[in-house]
Amino acid sequence: MNIKDRAVLVTGANRGIGQALVAEALRRGASRVFAGSRGPLTNSDARVTPLTLDVTDATQIRRALERVDALDVLINNAGVAEYDDLRDRATIERHLAVNLFGPYEMTQASLPFLTLSQGAIVNVLSLTSLAAFPLIPAYSISKAAAFSMTQSLRALFTGRGVSVHAVMTGPVDTDMSRGLDIPKASPASVARAIFDGVENGEEEIFPDAMSASMAENWYDGAVKAMERQNAAFVQGALA
Repeated sequence: MNIKDRAVLVTGANRGIGQALVAEALRRGASRVFAGSRGPLTNSDARVTPLTLDVTDATQIRRALERVDALDVLINNAGVAEYDDLRDRATIERHLAVNLFGPYEMTQASLPFLTLSQGAIVNVLSLTSLAAFPLIPAYSISKAAAFSMTQSLRALFTGRGVSVHAVMTGPVDTDMSRGLDIPKASPASVARAIFDGVENGEEEIFPDAMSASMAENWYDGAVKAMERQNAAFVQGALA
């Protein structure tokens, strides 16, 4: 997958990693970038098509996709992260609505385009998908669920020619991590690493210094081996 001359859709494109992904897609020569955000978004590049898009709103998803005529890469980036202590079920449900069901609905709506183009789905997740960060447990739960969904979609979509990538971010200098006094990667560097990973065919993308420490042993590890085993079983059953 080379981004040059491709059509890319980014959710949560008005700030942080999403904004950087739009800029990086343009820098790599994307033919068109659909930039989804809940609020107003402006971009002077003629290749950018702003979309009013709340990923929890089925009507907005349908209307946004009606403006898409072709799509090669869907990047599910929109997300929410709140500090909590798991006492409020509504907080968990809010995180699941955005971080799990949002990417699910966007994927299902975009799948006809991506099947036609033999395209790619990129789910921007987190290292909390693998180990919870107890200051944001609802977020951690939702990202772990989204990672499990990503692994399942990867196996199920193999026959359609659609690749599915999981981005395992560490701390990034965005609004979500503003209260954390720790080293953080820049959104621009993370966006570059994400597209590098997609172009290199990496199923899991570790786009920053903290997450990169996981990469060396990931593909030879027990979790990845079990995923491959389960995927092979499913693909055999579906054959």
